[in-house]
Amino acid sequence: MAEPSETEVSGPVSPGIETAVYIDASALAKLYVPEAESERLDAFLRGRVGLMISELAITEVLSAVARRKREGELRPELANQIRGALLADAESGSFARLHLDPAVHREAERLLLATDSLALRTLDALHMALAFSGRATHVLTFDRRMREAVVQAGMNVIDI
Repeated sequence: MAEPSETEVSGPVSPGIETAVYIDASALAKLYVPEAESERLDAFLRGRVGLMISELAITEVLSAVARRKREGELRPELANQIRGALLADAESGSFARLHLDPAVHREAERLLLATDSLALRTLDALHMALAFSGRATHVLTFDRRMREAVVQAGMNVIDI
């Protein structure tokens, strides 16, 4: 697990206390496409239980992989391997998988209308509504605007 000085946490995350962590697409992508924070993220998540992802996050990650493939940053074979690894992990039970349903959409719509000071994006509102639906205690994100929205909604956020 990452050293406390490397991880900024809003809300309690103690090694002895299990938390329910919703992983948004910005964080999930770093598990499959190496970036600067990938190793710290992997170390932080290793051995944790109560991790949640959504079908929306899976689709967003694969959209980013497809963009990198189109732009020549990823070979087609590697893009397909990333897809296979992500779907296999999603099926393995390592993560609880949250689904979009009408109740999640209604909550996202409520969040969109509830904010006056932040331009909440549709996908961020859906991710937040998914986190609420899974009773997440924390949201793991690398997106600055998403972080602001999560905090404004009164949820705990983890920045690695």
